[in-house]
Amino acid sequence: MNSFGFLLGIATLFIIGLGFIWVIRGERYFGYLWWPYVMTSGALCILGSLFMLNNWTSALIGALGASLIWGSTELKEQAVRGEIGWYPFRAKKILPPFADAIKKWKAPSL
Repeated sequence: MNSFGFLLGIATLFIIGLGFIWVIRGERYFGYLWWPYVMTSGALCILGSLFMLNNWTSALIGALGASLIWGSTELKEQAVRGEIGWYPFRAKKILPPFADAIKKWKAPSL
């Protein structure tokens, strides 16, 4: 029996589950304007997974990168959910570098 796929599925499920948590908490404290940085870090994780020698490391870093890219598209929608009262809202956010320029960009969505 090969348990690689089963264990990788469990680990990926855990990574995706943590993605829900960091999107909710990250938007509450930092705001949705961090999405370009989150998306870039996800893309770098996926590119980095191509150069990993170990299959486990490559698969887990790739799953983490995909979860970060998905989360970056979800930050704006989470901000809306916070504003309408579905989640706790915090008005004072930590702004990212170049926040004025990022405000002009359309936030991605899936």
